[in-house]
Amino acid sequence: MGSSSSSYAPKTIYLDVDGKVQKVVFSRHCSPCDIKELLCSSSNIPRNTAIMMVDPEGALVSIDPTMPPNSPNSLYKVVPLSTGQLGEKEDMFQNVLSQVADQFSRAFRINELKTEVTNRLAMLEKRVELEGLKVVEIEKCKNDLKKLRDEMTSRGGGRVNCPCKYNFSDDGKKVTPRRDVPNYPKYTLSQETVEALKKPTFDVWHWEHNEMLSCLEYMYHDLGLVKEFNMNPITLKRWLLAIQENYRSNPFHNFRHCFCVSQMMYGMIHLCNLQEKMTLTDMGILMTAAVCHDLDHPGYNNTYQINARTELAVRYNDISPLENHHCAVAFQILSLPECNIFANVDPEAFKQIRQAIITLILATDMARHGEILDSFKQKVDNFDFTNEEHVTCLKMVLIKCCDISNEVRPTEVAEPWVDCLLEEYFMQSDREKSEGLPVAPFMDRDKVTKPTAQIGFIKFVLIPMFETVMKLFPQIEEIMVQPLRDSRDHYEELKQIDDAMTEEAQKKKTENMSLGGKKK
Repeated sequence: MGSSSSSYAPKTIYLDVDGKVQKVVFSRHCSPCDIKELLCSSSNIPRNTAIMMVDPEGALVSIDPTMPPNSPNSLYKVVPLSTGQLGEKEDMFQNVLSQVADQFSRAFRINELKTEVTNRLAMLEKRVELEGLKVVEIEKCKNDLKKLRDEMTSRGGGRVNCPCKYNFSDDGKKVTPRRDVPNYPKYTLSQETVEALKKPTFDVWHWEHNEMLSCLEYMYHDLGLVKEFNMNPITLKRWLLAIQENYRSNPFHNFRHCFCVSQMMYGMIHLCNLQEKMTLTDMGILMTAAVCHDLDHPGYNNTYQINARTELAVRYNDISPLENHHCAVAFQILSLPECNIFANVDPEAFKQIRQAIITLILATDMARHGEILDSFKQKVDNFDFTNEEHVTCLKMVLIKCCDISNEVRPTEVAEPWVDCLLEEYFMQSDREKSEGLPVAPFMDRDKVTKPTAQIGFIKFVLIPMFETVMKLFPQIEEIMVQPLRDSRDHYEELKQIDDAMTEEAQKKKTENMSLGGKKK
């Protein structure tokens, strides 16, 4: 793992703009589109102009964060692509396409096939439209029934002067998945991306929501889950959209965290060869639990929920209120026919899948960390993949590993997550102070630093858990356990620097006070 300073260093290149040297600085985390806009602006070229960049020898230079740096003595030049150049390429491309189309037309009677496909598409669109109308009608009936129920209650049919402080009706957050055919762009993943998805080093910061949805969709197809559970591919898309829409925009517990955990689970499935040791049903349970594990997280943890006596804490009797809520929202989404990816699963099998997913999501409550890890330690030395209790315990540990696995990733990917988590912690502690509630020291902005927040967590939670999993899967040591040890060392070095600076500042303060006393 690299040092924090190198991971954040910006990249600098030098351009030849009308015979003058123009310096351009950008972050290593910029997208290629952002870099192109910056280059256009620096070279006095209108935005959205198609451009290319060449070195002094006229060789093309790729426009992305990994482009090689240059010096003022070896200037790059940004060149707009003329409409003529584009037109020639387009004409050539069209000619080739026409020739290919002519050949296919002769060989396969493409016109007849086109007519048939068009007719079938029209029929399918009509069916989708009719199904959409049915859903709208059902929703209308539900609303009419609710209005009627409310009217009856207002006329005296309901309880009067109910002393209950909380309202558990369905008037809270609505799960509103899209009922049209999902239309987020289908990204074709490169072979490089496909391979990177299987590794803990995957950089989750370079992807937009639509791209993350496409990656999740790919994972379900690649693992064979779509075929195993006979999922309708359109239902899978609609379910993923509903999942994304039911993650809030918290600093940490958001849809990117959901994707992060799901990608790490997908990576561990491949790294540990779990497909050879577990069933496809187990794979589906692991992936779906990872996707759903923090649904509708409010950004305030269980301790706050319980101390503030929130509706969630009262509803779930102070027992893992957030994790119970995540499960409830997950199955509220799955209860909608248009989002039920398990619609074609046998009812008895679905009951077992549901119970297994609930078990895994509830296992992510850190209050149960010691209990779950101790149980796994008792089984790991004589682990039996044919023993259902052993496999269930392993799945609980796997989702726990993935949920808190950020420090396994490279420093430049992991450190921003620490900032996000501290931001969420500070929001909670500020609120706890204003409401007169107890404040945990590791959440207090006046007491915690990034190194102190991470050292104990890595040493006493992450490393012991991953080293225990390593007993069953030795191949994770180099890829997952060693980065944790490096991360621990990195933060301990930072803490030593912080301590030295604090000591120096305290020493100067004492000297100044001493000098001030002598002057008096």
